Amino acid sequence: MSQQSYPVVKPYLKTHTLVPENQETPIEFIQNDTIPSRLFYRRNHFSYPSLSHSNYWLPINGLVSAPLLLSMQDLLQMPAKTVKAVLECAGDKRSFFKPKVFGEQWEKGAINQGFWKGVPLRTLLERAGLREGAKEVVIEGYDYGKTPDSDQVYTYARSLPIEKALHPDTLIAFEYNQQPIPFKHGFPLRLVVPQWYGMASVKWIKQITIINSHFSGPFQSIDYVYYPNKENNEGAFPVTTINVNSTIQQPRDMDILNRGNHIIKGIAWTGEGYITKVEISTDNGQTWTNAKMDNRDSGQYGWVLWSYEWAAGKSGEYVILSRATDSTNRIQPSEPFWNRKGYGYNAMDKIKVKIE
Repeated sequence: MSQQSYPVVKPYLKTHTLVPENQETPIEFIQNDTIPSRLFYRRNHFSYPSLSHSNYWLPINGLVSAPLLLSMQDLLQMPAKTVKAVLECAGDKRSFFKPKVFGEQWEKGAINQGFWKGVPLRTLLERAGLREGAKEVVIEGYDYGKTPDSDQVYTYARSLPIEKALHPDTLIAFEYNQQPIPFKHGFPLRLVVPQWYGMASVKWIKQITIINSHFSGPFQSIDYVYYPNKENNEGAFPVTTINVNSTIQQPRDMDILNRGNHIIKGIAWTGEGYITKVEISTDNGQTWTNAKMDNRDSGQYGWVLWSYEWAAGKSGEYVILSRATDSTNRIQPSEPFWNRKGYGYNAMDKIKVKIE
């Protein structure tokens, strides 16, 4: 078997902006099931906050019977659990929308997977005692600044409906891959909401407030909303669950390969159920073949590694596609659901290669 050899390159984050810092993972170089913290994509709306771990307290207030003020030591002494989960920015793959949309022009690397350890948010809410009428849980971060379309200063804050907040795997996390969460990813505490896009997983948690209404902060009611119409807000609805998706990691787009056998490989993930099938086409969608899924035991919230051995016998240019299907029968479409802010891109992945 001849297999294309790739040059040894030390992977690094691809920078989109430095202030605030937005950098994506070189997903084509990820070989393992988890991403090390140095290659974890960075998504920020504002500059990094200033806060002290030594004097860190977490208030839980609002519609509760017994408001709490918890130290890190308090949290570390509570029963914790570890969850392996995909964390994907809602704007992942935004650069592929046609027509183009404004926003960070993410390619395929605004996605991450790792092991998160923390205390279920449910544990804290039960200890505080939810009062009658509680509808949403607002999680506020320490990061703040002005939004692009306003001179007003906001902190980054999001809410969860009570049902999602009480899910046993919604975590107040303090570890990532058996280490304290790196500062740039939310140290000392961040929310982790499996199956939802990353905007829900608020970093640098400042406080948690239970309310009896719908939270309408700018990162809830203006951003992270699907706007299907270019000219108006008709039909708008919130961004929540991750769409079924896949990415081809190798070969890379525009690679030049020799004739012979090549391994096409990548990842597939979903926010509902689990991946049941990944298909590959090497003729721009005319025919499809099932790929081999290598880690079906990736956990309830993990991505699937897949591979396909391709016998490239003829010279020429080839368009390779991947599409995933999940257990709820969601399948990647040939075209994405276009929306004005460019969220949730999940069209079949596509690369072009040349065989010499």
